[in-house]
Amino acid sequence: MSQPSRPPQPDRPSTVRRTVAQALVRFLAAQYTERDGVRHRLIAGTWGIFGHGNVAGVGQALLEAGESVMPYHQGRNEQAMVHAAVGFARHRGRLSTQAVTTSIGPGATNLVTGAALATINRLPVLLLPGDYFAAHTADPLLQQLEHSVAADVSVNDTLRPVSRYFDRVTRPEALIASALNAVRVLTDPAETGAVTLALPQDVQAEAYDWPAEFFAERVWRVRRPAPDPEELAAAAAAVRAAARPLVVAGGGVHHSAAEDALAAFAEATGIPVASTQAGKGSLRHDHPADLGGIGHTGTAAADDTAREADLVIGVGTRYTDFTTASGTLFAHPGVRFVNLNITAFDAHKLAARPLVCDARAGLRALTAALAGHRVDASYEARCRARKERWAEVVEAACRAGDDSAVPTQTQVLGALDAVVGDEDVVINAAGSLPGDLHKLWRARSPRQYHLEYGYSCMGYEIPAAVGVQQAAPHTPVWALVGDGTYLMMPTEIVTAVQEGLPINLVLVQNHGYASIGGLSESVGGERFGTAYRHRAADGTFTGAPLPVDLAANAGSLGLDVLRAGTVGELRAALAAARASDRPTCVYVETDPAPGAPPAQAWWDVPVAEVASRGAAVKAREHYDREAAGRRRHL
Repeated sequence: MSQPSRPPQPDRPSTVRRTVAQALVRFLAAQYTERDGVRHRLIAGTWGIFGHGNVAGVGQALLEAGESVMPYHQGRNEQAMVHAAVGFARHRGRLSTQAVTTSIGPGATNLVTGAALATINRLPVLLLPGDYFAAHTADPLLQQLEHSVAADVSVNDTLRPVSRYFDRVTRPEALIASALNAVRVLTDPAETGAVTLALPQDVQAEAYDWPAEFFAERVWRVRRPAPDPEELAAAAAAVRAAARPLVVAGGGVHHSAAEDALAAFAEATGIPVASTQAGKGSLRHDHPADLGGIGHTGTAAADDTAREADLVIGVGTRYTDFTTASGTLFAHPGVRFVNLNITAFDAHKLAARPLVCDARAGLRALTAALAGHRVDASYEARCRARKERWAEVVEAACRAGDDSAVPTQTQVLGALDAVVGDEDVVINAAGSLPGDLHKLWRARSPRQYHLEYGYSCMGYEIPAAVGVQQAAPHTPVWALVGDGTYLMMPTEIVTAVQEGLPINLVLVQNHGYASIGGLSESVGGERFGTAYRHRAADGTFTGAPLPVDLAANAGSLGLDVLRAGTVGELRAALAAARASDRPTCVYVETDPAPGAPPAQAWWDVPVAEVASRGAAVKAREHYDREAAGRRRHL
């Protein structure tokens, strides 16, 4: 008797047997972003320092995949590797980034500072730290943190609060959902930041039959959400009703590639534009509407305009305390805010009328909604007059009349300005340079001014220069550092030398923490603990300067070093560095005499309410006067 025929069985999905680490590397190599019809590889390479937590897992997987699948970069410091990836991601407009792998223990915890920097600045980076044995077969293992009542806690949990997405992959099949979620966050312009996948070292090496589809090319479209029609109408009405509106351009202008849209908006409406540290360069410095930096480190042109503004239009800004001068800058009694931002969290700050959308899409829509509207000609003329007066201040601060003199720090910037081209990138993060740069630097292109001031992390500049040079191989890249920052993290000089990356390091020697020294003096701290000096007889650090030779140190790490003792030597050294095809350091000792104009707005740094020393008593009197001008915008 014949048997009934069985219905045809569907083909079983094909599978590929790989370890978890091998699968992750292959998955990452197949991920792409796309915006405005242009595709970018999401993870362009992986930084790594190997130890027992990742050498047999991710390390072996990178070796097996090869450079053509996933380029590998050898780092010297885990924090620095994150900084390099962040510099790369910023220069690529957040459309491409790099991954960072470390061992368990010190390697993993060294990621925390870099992760915080990435998340604060809304820049994508993928972190792949090793972790304890998921099976607990080796327990406790070397470098494992033990909790007597919480066996699932590891040092990697320190990355949770500084990551936009965190997961510990304790089973092979869990990687599929975790990897997809990780990429979702990395490519989301409203959510992006540091993403952490903690990888137990036994799981990294475990094999699994993966669906072949997991390794197929996947394109993540970076959206440009348009503004809500009602929000747009309300924003346009607010602009039309304002007599003295001001745009505050933040980093979101750059991330959205909205510079041309901002210029078109300013040209159509006559509304002036000031910029945050992250937003500087949104307009060229010589654009008629550009007033320069705003806030405590800003220009008089921008800050005076902000004080009289009756409407502030924030575009892609977080309104940090520096930008708002601790709540004292926007002083008009009836000032109101319109915030155009892709994140609702930022769009609602300062009780603003929110316009939750992509910066470019929003600016274009707002320009169209304001067709025919323009601010009064007298307001435009007043703002341009302020811009011209400030240009004279910049020229005076940066000009050096005597080529045989020791340069001031601002004259160093003037000499650099004369050497760079529009395509050059200038990188800084901490010390006294951010204030001088925000006030004085004449940005010539959207990517030229690269200031990390969300976290203002000492040690960022050199590894970030490595990342930017990787992102733009034929672009002259300058890392500007003081001696304090240099001593924090010079390690990636070795990486630049190894990779043949011709970064230029401008090393400014002023024998201490110049920025904090000035701040200390202003708040009654009398520059305590801010100079690099020997101890004097009374035990204080007020003796002779330390006999360190940072130029020799940079040379020992492989840089070509050019010492500049005068303004003339500095100009020649900078020109030679730019022409060189090798990583080069220009070392200059500066005249400590102040060259930059003072702060044009206040910054709230609390001063001792009770003190016996006269400097602190006087500083508190000044603090109380300034603090009285604070307000909450409701």
